[in-house]
Amino acid sequence: MRSTCQVDPPDVDEACKCLTQTVPYGRNISIYFRRQIVARARGKDILRNPTLNKGTGFTADERDELGLRGLLPYNRCSQEVQMERILGHLRRKESDIERYIALNALQDRNEQLYFRVLMEHVDELMPIVYTPTVGQACREFASIYRRPKGFYITPDDRGHVRRMLDNWPEDDVRVIVVSDGERILGLGDLGANGMGIPIGKLALYVALAGIHPSWCLPVMLDVGTGNEELLKDPLYMGWPHARVRGEAYDALMEEFIAAVTDRWPHVLVQFEDFETTNALRLLEIWRDRTLSFNDDIQGTAAVTLSGVMAATRVSGTPFEELRVLFVGAGSAATGIGHLMASALVEHGLSEEEALGRLWFVDSKGLVVKDREGQLAAHKQPFAHDHVPMQLEEAVGDIRPHILIGATGAPGTFTESVVRKMAEINERPGIFALSNPTSQAECTAEEAYAWSDGRALFASGSPFAPVEYEGRTLYPAQGNNAYIFPGVGLGAVACGARRITDTMFMAAAKRLAGLVSDEQLERGALYPPMKNSREVSLEVAHAVAEVAYDEDLAREARPDDLRRVLRNMQFDPTY
Repeated sequence: MRSTCQVDPPDVDEACKCLTQTVPYGRNISIYFRRQIVARARGKDILRNPTLNKGTGFTADERDELGLRGLLPYNRCSQEVQMERILGHLRRKESDIERYIALNALQDRNEQLYFRVLMEHVDELMPIVYTPTVGQACREFASIYRRPKGFYITPDDRGHVRRMLDNWPEDDVRVIVVSDGERILGLGDLGANGMGIPIGKLALYVALAGIHPSWCLPVMLDVGTGNEELLKDPLYMGWPHARVRGEAYDALMEEFIAAVTDRWPHVLVQFEDFETTNALRLLEIWRDRTLSFNDDIQGTAAVTLSGVMAATRVSGTPFEELRVLFVGAGSAATGIGHLMASALVEHGLSEEEALGRLWFVDSKGLVVKDREGQLAAHKQPFAHDHVPMQLEEAVGDIRPHILIGATGAPGTFTESVVRKMAEINERPGIFALSNPTSQAECTAEEAYAWSDGRALFASGSPFAPVEYEGRTLYPAQGNNAYIFPGVGLGAVACGARRITDTMFMAAAKRLAGLVSDEQLERGALYPPMKNSREVSLEVAHAVAEVAYDEDLAREARPDDLRRVLRNMQFDPTY
């Protein structure tokens, strides 16, 4: 994967071109950027550039060479000391939103330090960089805006998108996360304020999987908003019109995909936080036409399936005998349902039998065939011949082993519902997956208290450990961050032509296999987040292997795939 180019021509552009070919991956990318410093920038220009800046980390020789002498305090600080200073600064903040702002400011001035801090303290900082704090950051996006990040496309840009992309300075973008801001977490339509989601997701691609930051592009498809409060807000920075739909929306999306795949032919496009109808429709349109996936549908499905597989190791219920009740029947819930049905078929059930094990409750009650004409198409495969009933009655009648919430409605799992689950099951599975934490169907403390400490609990956003009758229970976090960064790394490494459900199935199985018996005993259905780099590497390995097996990889299969993946991972150390 590396050329033998060793010349060092005096022409700057030729030198940088040669270096790009010679050291495209891993820690050596930082060598490339340091060479760019020598060639292109000096003095304060370096300190103002977050990609190049190391702050007080520049050595005495570097300060002489780069025109920095006198521009920095005398003492050269190691990156470890810089991290200690940053962490102390963050921990003195009084609120998580202040920590979010401080981390953003760090990213704006020293990108390598930002990612090193995030990578080595992911347990502490991921809830700040992403859910739940990112939800508040999106709500307050206009108020906390400091420096531009990402790329914005509006209906006014029709016909100009490809030319606009030339304004983006990076010529090798590998991963795009795009949102239209209509369904931000469980918070609804936040319009262009939803840009915090693509920015946060891509920060996790870098920190958890090692995707190089220069390969990442956050995109907001700003097609307006149906949120009247935003439209009336003088601080709102988005396209100030009602949300565009129909043919105009589809034409802009078509132009966007054509433009990005023209500039970066093998780029991976991740759809994020689209409203249910659009999420399902866009996935169906694009999944076979370009390298793309929807994390809310497919990533959520994989991480949930993994948690359920791990839970069966504790409960002792054979996977093929599971009955699962979903509360909420949007794109996330039905996405989980389809992947779980495929897993049940793999375990020997017919498709009809597999679908018969999966039940759904929506806002009108149990999804049954009697109201089939009123059901959206994505719910119809899960409609059964059964009398209508509400959630608590359905739990008693269906007797599910696992209860999965994807409603965005806090308090949906009431005490009586959880207690009924605990009457039916020795180790009931309670998956309260709605984000952020404030939207979870129940809290970890409630799930444990109402089940006499027996619940196998998982949530979408983190909950602190719970003390229950002298035991410390560790709530599992079914966070998509266990899945999507590894999917991206695997797809980029093998040059995947498209992303398939088989890849997400492989990712789920690999993730479930990484949970130790000791971790399961403590209630942790997922491996520790601090191991995220290794987890993402294993997920990437599983995904790439499927791509090779299904003849969907452009790159030749290497003798040592793990070594290739590890060598690709960005190392922000200096």
